[in-house]
Amino acid sequence: MTAWDVAIIGGGPAGLSAAYEAAQAGARTLVIEKAVHPRYKTCGGGLIGTSIDQVEGRITIPAADRTATMAVTLDGRREFVRTSVDGPVLALVRRTEFDDRLRAAAADAGAQVRQGVGVRGIEQDTDGVRLRLADGEEVTARTVIGADGSSGVTARHVGVEYSQVDLGLEVELPIPANLRPQWRGRVLLDWGPIPGSYGWVFPKDDTLTVGVIAARGSGDRTRTYLKALVDRFGLGGITPVEDSGHLTRVRAPDSPLRRDRVIVAGDAAGLLEPWTREGISFATRSGAIAGRHAGSGDLDGYETAIEAALGAEMRAGRRLMATFTKRPWAFHAVLASPPGWRMFRRWCRGETTFDALIEKLPVKVALALLS
Repeated sequence: MTAWDVAIIGGGPAGLSAAYEAAQAGARTLVIEKAVHPRYKTCGGGLIGTSIDQVEGRITIPAADRTATMAVTLDGRREFVRTSVDGPVLALVRRTEFDDRLRAAAADAGAQVRQGVGVRGIEQDTDGVRLRLADGEEVTARTVIGADGSSGVTARHVGVEYSQVDLGLEVELPIPANLRPQWRGRVLLDWGPIPGSYGWVFPKDDTLTVGVIAARGSGDRTRTYLKALVDRFGLGGITPVEDSGHLTRVRAPDSPLRRDRVIVAGDAAGLLEPWTREGISFATRSGAIAGRHAGSGDLDGYETAIEAALGAEMRAGRRLMATFTKRPWAFHAVLASPPGWRMFRRWCRGETTFDALIEKLPVKVALALLS
């Protein structure tokens, strides 16, 4: 058996951010990833400013597009278009490229990244944590960070509980050259027909990422919504290069993030923004926090640090989601207004957070009235 200071299960943004920080702190760090980079991941790939700030010191952002223009519709109607005159609001990346650069940065920092093998079991004792791998090998570590998604072994081991589960569906469509100029630098958001749902169209060079997300349990309606969104823009005859789906899970308040020497981060911890379901910034931030605490051995302070960094944002997101589910038309109207667009643009650029925005008196009053 090989003993490590920190073993990380999962090689996505959370796990690789944890690996980078733990290795930077001098910990002997291993990442175990069941796939092999570069690998496809169902994800819109829109980086808000908070995500960019988290990783810019490690990697060059492989942006396939940077958008300053956003079109917004309410179930295909009442379109308005806003353009940021002082720079882009989103960077759009392919997760194959983005995650692989994070892998390279973690390796450069000193972490060992082992790919193509999954983790089948976790056992703890007073000496550390023992991981049983799919190929029969066993690995031991002083601390384990779970970053293997909400359906992975570490979430079950820790006992993470979820208060919101959504189904995201997505297709990657190769678009002909004559259609690319109309989408370059422009994204679309659509508040959908299913309560709490929305859809998106994100350009990435020669492809469009088209996706929708809605509460689990409405699978047929969600698939119908995706088809309608694709057809709306005359893209129905294009064969997707990827056609995928996944569940996103938001942790319940007070859900555990640690079981003895095993801590969880990113999707495995249910850490994402409940309204937009934006997860990359939560993954990179929680992963970095996990890596620092695991690297220093301060596991007792991990949950407190996550609450301080992300707790208020998640509570604000839950409030926004509860109101949006009932009153999507009101969100559409607010976002169409100059103050509403400024607030949303600032959030996209990482200049503010939802918890800060909902404390503004007009927003606080509006949410109270709408809810």
